[in-house]
Amino acid sequence: MSDENMITEPVCINPVPERTLHLAKWSSRFWAWIVDIILVILFLNIVRGIFEPFWRLPLLWDYGHWEIFAIGFETVFFFLYWTVMEGFRGQSIGKMVMNLKVVNRDGSKIHYGTAAIETIGKAFLLPLDCLIGWLAMPNTKLRVFNRISNTIVIKTDYKEPDGVMYIKEKE
Repeated sequence: MSDENMITEPVCINPVPERTLHLAKWSSRFWAWIVDIILVILFLNIVRGIFEPFWRLPLLWDYGHWEIFAIGFETVFFFLYWTVMEGFRGQSIGKMVMNLKVVNRDGSKIHYGTAAIETIGKAFLLPLDCLIGWLAMPNTKLRVFNRISNTIVIKTDYKEPDGVMYIKEKE
């Protein structure tokens, strides 16, 4: 068979992406983390105040009286908070505020198991998780546990729902 009779398929040199995902900046991720830390610590201190008469729990900021159980309890609570929130909708409250979302690398929704793996680094090993990510995977905007869980953090748009248009009046 000669080359003239062969049918070849066209080769696309620069394929058009089906979806464009904008990776979140480290600064946006940091501010989302700060919002989460403040809200969770506030919540835990309110719970501590409720149980104070019955059960003495040390304050998180009381460095002179830290106990292993208190640090462990708070850390486990952060782990559960991020796992549940990000497994449910891909966003913690801090990520909602900053319009960020954790998704699989293809942009699809993550599940609770994936959220748990991604959260291990954030809840238990954050400085090491970030440092290794920055040094070993520069310019990827990934922590080590993002890489392990196959997730990314993206910037989202806060859009009006389909069929609704918001009109902003001039001030």
